[in-house]
Amino acid sequence: MSRFDRYILSQLLTLFGFFALILVSVYWVNRAVSLFDTLIASGQNVAVFFELSILTLPNVIRLVLPMAVFAGTVYVTNRLSSESELTVMQATGFSPWRLARPVAVFGVIAALMLSALTHFLVPASNAELTDRQKEITENVTARLLTDGTFLHPSDGVTFYIREINQDGVLRDVFLSDRRQSDRTTTYTAAEAYLVQDDTGPKLVMVDGLAQFQRQNTDTLMTTNFADFSYDISALVDPQSAPRRSIKHYPSWAIPGHMDVISEETGESVGRITQEFHARFAEPLTCLVFALIGFAMLITGSFSRFGVWRQILIAFVLLVLLETLKNAMADPVRDTPALWPLIYVPTALGFTTAIGLLYLASNPVNWRRRMAT
Repeated sequence: MSRFDRYILSQLLTLFGFFALILVSVYWVNRAVSLFDTLIASGQNVAVFFELSILTLPNVIRLVLPMAVFAGTVYVTNRLSSESELTVMQATGFSPWRLARPVAVFGVIAALMLSALTHFLVPASNAELTDRQKEITENVTARLLTDGTFLHPSDGVTFYIREINQDGVLRDVFLSDRRQSDRTTTYTAAEAYLVQDDTGPKLVMVDGLAQFQRQNTDTLMTTNFADFSYDISALVDPQSAPRRSIKHYPSWAIPGHMDVISEETGESVGRITQEFHARFAEPLTCLVFALIGFAMLITGSFSRFGVWRQILIAFVLLVLLETLKNAMADPVRDTPALWPLIYVPTALGFTTAIGLLYLASNPVNWRRRMAT
């Protein structure tokens, strides 16, 4: 690469890193707030919060990377144009095609980074995140050992502990089970212990009272007990645990195994096909976004009001491409044989970028054609 190419590429990578950091921080903080509330409410500590937050980062980076590419390209191109550096280079004989070369290299670098995320890092982080969330969901002790708070570990179940001693004894326990529509069962005990055995966790209550109220007859029966064992493994809602999906499989494990993955995840073959090809089409959007942002800015003529009009048009083009990408997903999910539609937005984006570069290379001819 020439010195000019290295200079432009360094500027692009620097601003790309800056915008990526800003966008990732904003997006990650928004997700972290909701994640923090959920984990703290379920009795988890801060270490678990940080662990799960880190596991969400690859997917967050994947989402914001194309926009960081576009923002970095537009910013650098606008600065080079306002400082007349592009004008000087064009005066020395550099065509728009030649000026676009470092931008294309920058887009390829970003596409390779996004490919590593979509094919390897994001599936691995999603799989690990799902496993950790499943462990947290099944961790009854963490869900129930919160004193002074009425908890609802499952629909129709209310659990309360007044105090938890340092030796693990639960003081003044209240458990209400309303999962059966015809009756309500309420247990109160002076002490209780959580015990783990081969069949699952058990709540052993000591010196308590069991109350059975039937709704149809409006009768109440009470029974005192010295000790009573209650199976609390059913309090964990199996539907609340995240299921394994196609997003958890690396790309190399999908070809030839779509039927098996469909049986394991419950997702259709069309959904799996769409996800597989989207992992190849998505990184190409980095190259498309970079070329469209650069080509649109050098196409417009000089204006005292800047290049906001060109930036707005480029942004609208990208929104239209994203809308088209979402529209192409449904037909592929219904009919897997239509998988080439996944690449239509990318091909259209490349065509648009080439057309803009052609207009920038032939401004006089274009104006004459518009005049005639």
